[in-house]
Amino acid sequence: MPVISMFYGVIVLMYYFDNRQHHLPHIHVQYGEEEAVVTIPDGDIIEGKLRSAKMKLVSAWIEIHQEELMANWKLAANGQAIFKIEPLR
Repeated sequence: MPVISMFYGVIVLMYYFDNRQHHLPHIHVQYGEEEAVVTIPDGDIIEGKLRSAKMKLVSAWIEIHQEELMANWKLAANGQAIFKIEPLR
């Protein structure tokens, strides 16, 4: 599962061909032992949990990088290589 970005201890990943289970564009987010599946572009958690402070950072990052995330989603859904996205600074 490719890591597309990392910031403040948060790891953001996107699976290839991962549009069957959730049927929505989404990313996987890990922070320590916590994991969540978060929709693009809304930033809603559809599975798992993530502490509030880290979720605020993820939501801000999604807002900034919506277009890049959606481009990556289309590539990943078709099994094509995805690209890294700048971290939140």
